[in-house]
This record gives sequence, structure tokens and C-alpha cells, in this order.
Amino acid sequence: MSLNLSLRPSDDNLPDPMSGPDADGMETVDLSLVKPEVAALELAPGEYALKHQVLPLAIEGETLVVAVGSLLGLRAVDDLGILVRRPTYAVLADPALIKEKIEEFFLERILSQLPGDDSAIAEVDDSTDLADLTKMAGETAVVQMANLIFAQAVRDGASDIHIEPYERDVKVRYRIDGMLQDMMRPPKRMHAALISRLKILGELNIAERRLPQDGRIKITIAGRSVDIRLSIVPTVYGERAVMRILDKGTAMLGLEELGMQPDVLERYRKLISIPYGIILATGPTGSGKSTSLYASLQEIWSPTTNILTIEDPVEYQVAGISQIQVRANIGLTFANGLRSIVRQDPDVIMVGEIRDQETADIAINAALTGHLVFSTLHTNDSAGATTRLLDMGVEPYLVASSLMGVIAQRLVRKICSNCAEEITPTSESLQAIGINPDAVPEGSLFRRGRGCDKCNKSGYRGRVGLYELLTIDETLRRMTVEQSSSNAMRDYAIASQGMRTLLGEGRIAVLAGRTTPEEILRVCQRDEF
Repeated sequence: MSLNLSLRPSDDNLPDPMSGPDADGMETVDLSLVKPEVAALELAPGEYALKHQVLPLAIEGETLVVAVGSLLGLRAVDDLGILVRRPTYAVLADPALIKEKIEEFFLERILSQLPGDDSAIAEVDDSTDLADLTKMAGETAVVQMANLIFAQAVRDGASDIHIEPYERDVKVRYRIDGMLQDMMRPPKRMHAALISRLKILGELNIAERRLPQDGRIKITIAGRSVDIRLSIVPTVYGERAVMRILDKGTAMLGLEELGMQPDVLERYRKLISIPYGIILATGPTGSGKSTSLYASLQEIWSPTTNILTIEDPVEYQVAGISQIQVRANIGLTFANGLRSIVRQDPDVIMVGEIRDQETADIAINAALTGHLVFSTLHTNDSAGATTRLLDMGVEPYLVASSLMGVIAQRLVRKICSNCAEEITPTSESLQAIGINPDAVPEGSLFRRGRGCDKCNKSGYRGRVGLYELLTIDETLRRMTVEQSSSNAMRDYAIASQGMRTLLGEGRIAVLAGRTTPEEILRVCQRDEF
């Protein structure tokens, strides 16, 4: 049979067909290169494709070409032919890619069709019986919906899942590369059952619908262990759920992979090799501070060091490092846990976040007594960390004597490598980030993403860090004691240390073709322009 699918002979890269006849002679297709035809996909019932893992690829004449992961799926292909009343032709493909393509296409269709009528899921109000809620949450359609939402989020690399009820509909949105994207709109009638399902998974009170609740869900998706932080709050139109995905299968990055410029990386490595003091990572939520600190701990770990952390939550488990989870409901706060850690003979301590004066005082005392302490703060830039500690009520001389360095960071979206193209930027876009259009350095590369399937038409795929490193010298210590402004400290660091601001780092990323001026404008501080 002649096919227009770039089919190739079977090779050793395909998964083992498990058992049955020899697969030699059966045509194979690479789903990373071949895109299924919408007309073929629309022929198959979504539930059938999902259950039997068969993927319609194309219609050749009257014949439906269907991909299967092994010879064991041939019977399902024959049955599909009976369902759609067409002859079928089976080809082999990678089972993992088949599963991914099926979920990608059929997910929204399944969610919009199940259950079949409004009476299948009852309306929920404050008088709804607990047994009814539990039964609703166990319905096949609801369980399948929850599983598919999780699976697609992990596959798309989402960091958060939002389930948002409104008057007439429900939105499911994923945060991908720092930006929220609409993904699907499940039937409004299934909203209460879906929230109840999430509560059961998170071991929350399924009957409580008037108060906020927080929980944790542990699931395994495609062999990967995934932790999910669940937050549910009541709104006018029902309960709203937001889930933060902590994918333990994601490889942690080393310092070289964070995106630091070579000179910044060299200075930062010298900084973290200091035996005692405090090193802070600053930036807004979701700017990669924890990732930077984990990379730093891995860099300095050795069999002769004792490293302890206290975090909320423990996002990634690191071999060779003892990690403590904050449990405020039983009194294990950052401050109380830090007191206990100091008695554990540590060399290096990581505190997830300095939130109050008590935690700051204990961390500073630990630094002054010979420990290296890493932590995070929410400030706009590196120089703002000193004034933030002073605002908490920490004595200026203690900040001056303990703080060794501060790294401020942001994450900017990278131009999609699949659809990147060279462009000539406008003078206005260059001037907006401080680049003189008449003095662009030789060898600069300006690019943008056209938008493709791999980047969801956004032109961006993945993120890279921008890093502003401030090392505390004697002048900055004196300025801290004198309680100078953060702007004065920043101006001194730029003039005397050659520190590059976040905007300066952004300019380098734009000139190197890694991101766009618009992305730098979106992420960096407005007061630098």
C-alpha cells in the first residue's frame, strides 16, 4: 500500500512488541515527524482511542491508517474498522508518542462529551449529602477528567494548573513558561465533582465548601513521581482550585545550566566557596530562586560537609542532603526548625525563605557562628535585600557583618528553536531596553519565533535566567550600617564592582538571540528604563 506518511522500515529503536509474531515487515512511522490528520482523528471515538491506545493517522482512499504500539494492538485496530465502517491498515509507532498524541487531541473532546447529559452529575449545594459527593467524585468520567488534566499538564511542562469556575462555564488554565494559557473548558455540571475528586486525592474535607483548604497530591505519570500542592478557595460561583506541580522527575540543573554569564558564574562560585556568612537569592515568586540554591548546594556538596535544609515545601529531594519540611500546623516553622538545625552540627544551612525578623535573626546568628547560610527574599533587586532585612527589624551591624552576597534573578522565555528566524529589530524596541540602534555590537543576532506547534504558537519555548550579582565589600558594609538607600548601594556596585543589572543581563540575552526586547520589557523592572 502506498502511504504519504514518511514511513520507514522497522528498526531497533522501536519498542519491543512484547509477544506474538515477528514484527519484521510491518511498516513503522515516526510520530515525532508525522502529524496525524484531523479528519482521521475525528473518525475515532475518543474513549476507544484512549482505552486501546490506537491513533488514527490518515485516510488513504477509503482506508484508515492507524498507529499501534505493538502487535497486541492489531485486534483493537480491526475493531476500530468495524466501528468506523472502513478498512484499516496498521503501522507501528512508539507507544509513548501514541499516548501523547491521543491525549493531546482527544482530551478536550472527551471532557466536553462526558457525562452525556446534565442529569448524570447532580447539582451541588450546601445540603448535598457527603455520600453523594463521594459517589460523584468516583464516577469514571470525573476520574478520567482529573487524570487527563494532570497528564497533559506534566507533558506540556506546566508549573501550575488553575481550575476556575464562572457563572456559566469552567476554565482550566496551565501556567507554561511563566504565562497562563487557556487549555480547556470542562462542562460546568462536572465542576463540583471534579473539585471533590481533587479533595479526595489531597486528603481534604470533602464536605467543607465554605473555607479555604490546602493539601498535597502524590501521583505517578508515565513512570515519573509528581508531587502536587493543592489550594482550594471558595468563590461566588464555586470552589476554585490551583495546583503547583513539583515534578521530581525533572533533572535538577547545575550552575553552568542556569544561564549565568561566564564572569557572573566565576564570581558566584567564589562567593559560595566562603566558609560562613549569608548568601541570598531574591526575586518574585516563580523566578527560579529555589533552583539556583539547589544548584549551589550541589556545587559545594562533598563527603566532608553536613548540609541541612528547611523548606516549605521540599520541592526536590537531593541525595546527600538532609531536608526538613515546614509543618506550621504542628509548630514546625522556619524559625523553630532553624533553631533545631543549628544543633545538628551543620556546615551549610538552607532556609527556604526569610519571612520575619525571628527567622532572620536566627539565620544571621548561625552565619556569625561559622555556618554558611543560603536563603531567599522577595525583593526587586539585589541591593534591596539589605534594606528589606533592616525593614524587618534586624540590627544594621548584624546585616553588615553577616551578609556576603545577593543574587537577584528573573526568568525570561527563550525563543523557540524550532521556529526561530533572524529579524531586523525596530529602533524603538532596542531603545526601550537601552541599546543604541546606531552602535549595535558586531556579531549581534536578533531573532524571534514565528510560532509553531511545539511552542503552542507563542514563539517561545523554555526559559533562561537573568542574574544580577552583588558582592558585599567594606564600602557596602559601611553603607549598610549607615542605612543608605538601596539605589545608592546599587549605583556604587555598578560603578565600582562592574555589576550588571537585570536589564543589562537582558540586553546581552537579546544581542545573543536568546530572547526578544519585548520579553525583557515584560520581566525586568520598570524603574530601570
